[in-house]
Amino acid sequence: SELIKPYLGSKYKLTEVPKSLIFYMSKHSGPVNEIQWCPVREQSHMLLSASMDKTIKVWDAVDTGCCLKTYSCHSCAVRAARWSSCGRRILSGGFDSMLHLTDVETGKQIFSSKNEFRISALKFHPTESNIFICGGFSPEVKAWDIRTSKVLRVYKAAVQQTLDILFLPEGREFLTSTDAVSRDSADRTVIAWDFQSAAKISNQIFHERYTCPSLTLHPNESVFVAQTNGNYMALFSAQRPYRINKKKRYEGHKVEGFAVGCEFSPDGTLLVTGSSDGKVFFYNYHTARIIRTLSAHKEACVSAIFHPVLPSLLATCDWAGEIKIWQ
Repeated sequence: SELIKPYLGSKYKLTEVPKSLIFYMSKHSGPVNEIQWCPVREQSHMLLSASMDKTIKVWDAVDTGCCLKTYSCHSCAVRAARWSSCGRRILSGGFDSMLHLTDVETGKQIFSSKNEFRISALKFHPTESNIFICGGFSPEVKAWDIRTSKVLRVYKAAVQQTLDILFLPEGREFLTSTDAVSRDSADRTVIAWDFQSAAKISNQIFHERYTCPSLTLHPNESVFVAQTNGNYMALFSAQRPYRINKKKRYEGHKVEGFAVGCEFSPDGTLLVTGSSDGKVFFYNYHTARIIRTLSAHKEACVSAIFHPVLPSLLATCDWAGEIKIWQ
């Protein structure tokens, strides 16, 4: 993309809150569950989307706003999809319990496997590009190796469902947020795991009786944020013992049972979240104050993500199947 080229050599500039709509992209016939910019900076004009309409799409979301390709390898809703670190493959998992690794150019499956449960969360290991973790409607979370198409390790939690997975820097530890709904559920809402040994490091991280549909890591500080069904985001240390910061709560948006995602801007100054009323909320990370709200969608906005290279470019998606690009 010619628009991205001038920014490739320079440091990311300060993020500003986007004000205007650039592209309105609507080709999905069902809710969009997840969107992700391509992690390869030179190819970061491409945006990936996964939808309840059983498809994955790749868009040119910087230059044209057009859909470049549609992949229909799943027979049920696609709940999770991630770019590989090289930007040439897409890993996806869905309610058909299938895992697929698709070649972006050819659309062919490099790897396919039937999982034992419906999939709701996928994350690649941050330093080992052939390894990913998969969670869903099961007490188990699994680490897979693409090269062997086999499960490397199984992590067992006494829960019903994994909602999200977050690797901590270097990938030696990761967190899972779970749908633990028993009376003592506060003990198991967020669990920290040792990646290598599969041992549980801690399940005493978040003690309030809300599930956490999404987790996100700060780009340059050792903290992470958990989105909660209590209509607020909680801040935690990303180092043991992962203590909650009781002085900061990011509240004002609504979650209301939707898997609303949250994310930091690349410079770490803003925290952005969708909202079940269709708005996007921008918080000052340091003060936890709302800087601005954007009336982005009519239906629940489940994801809002800043572009990794272009300052202040934002992609949002909603429960009506719409994706919008803002600047």
